[in-house]
Amino acid sequence: MLIVYPDYYKEFSCVAGACEDTCCAGWEIVIDAQSLKKYHESKTFRKRLLRDIKWRKGTFRQCKDGRCAFLREDGLCEMYRQMGADSLCKTCRTYPRHIEEFENVREYTLSVSCPYVARLLLNRQTPVTFLEEEREMTKSECYESFDYFLYGSLLDARTEMIRILQNRELRIEERLLLVLGIAHDIERRYRQNRLGETTEVLERAKKESSLYTVRKCLEQWSGASRRRYAIAKKHFERLCELERLREDWDQVLIDTQMLLYVQGANAYRSLQQEFREWTKAQAPWLDIQIEQLAVYFISTYFAGAVYDGRIYGKVDTMVAYLALIYEICVARWLKNEKMLEQEDVIEVVYRFSREIEHSDENLEQMECALWWRLSELTE
Repeated sequence: MLIVYPDYYKEFSCVAGACEDTCCAGWEIVIDAQSLKKYHESKTFRKRLLRDIKWRKGTFRQCKDGRCAFLREDGLCEMYRQMGADSLCKTCRTYPRHIEEFENVREYTLSVSCPYVARLLLNRQTPVTFLEEEREMTKSECYESFDYFLYGSLLDARTEMIRILQNRELRIEERLLLVLGIAHDIERRYRQNRLGETTEVLERAKKESSLYTVRKCLEQWSGASRRRYAIAKKHFERLCELERLREDWDQVLIDTQMLLYVQGANAYRSLQQEFREWTKAQAPWLDIQIEQLAVYFISTYFAGAVYDGRIYGKVDTMVAYLALIYEICVARWLKNEKMLEQEDVIEVVYRFSREIEHSDENLEQMECALWWRLSELTE
């Protein structure tokens, strides 16, 4: 089996109680069947296991503040202390590692919902690369109807998208619109049974004419301040409608809405312009952080379109994630008296990821929504 992972993957090591925001609070931890059986048969720590596991639901009990019942005040796990590392369920053993399975391929990533991972990724200046290893696997999934042709096209497209996203000679907005266009054109050909034209789509995206078109679109878009305000406000309202995993996320959403959208389109335009000028002078690292996040979302989710056909939806959602994170960062900058540190962005990113990437309902709603109609950006 081919194993694929980002070059920083093996740098991760859980800092346990030293972490500023534990992963053992704010969401229900689902216990796999094998671990549940082991806990039920355990002779040690038995009373505590019986009391603090929801057996019918297959989750750990949460305290009133949303913390796992086994999480101690020092941020360490009481089950781990009493029963050892082998006692941890699959979720606790693997997080923040994320695995995507394909026919004879397993892709590993690290979730940016973990503060340490977010810091590892967003503090790096160099582009991420991906490593491959061949490993013998004793057991692998059987995919009876796996679409190899679509999968191959998706991998080719993903490689080109990552190349574009990491091309720092282009503005980050140009890179994002280019990859949106690629996804749009490939999905259209997929729906029309013309996937054989994928190479043609990718070659066309490399031409100067494509970049010229993108730049003209962005020029028109920058002048449509009222439309940009209306779309940004509508998109943020969508975010506010999603399921909440942590109560303190409400304050982030309220602050952003109050600071960015209450005073109307003219104030929004002036604020965004001032923030762009400030970041250009004071925080050139922000574009690199956006690049790293874009590559993270594309590398994690894009190939999954082999199962649901949502080729454009994967990229559309990635751009929506970045736009929403950007808006929250603008609000944070304003709240901080027009200052923004890299640590501020890291906090926004891991908290955003916890709310979105760890809720199946939120992931589905985000991906099923059409966030960026190309017509909106190109009219």
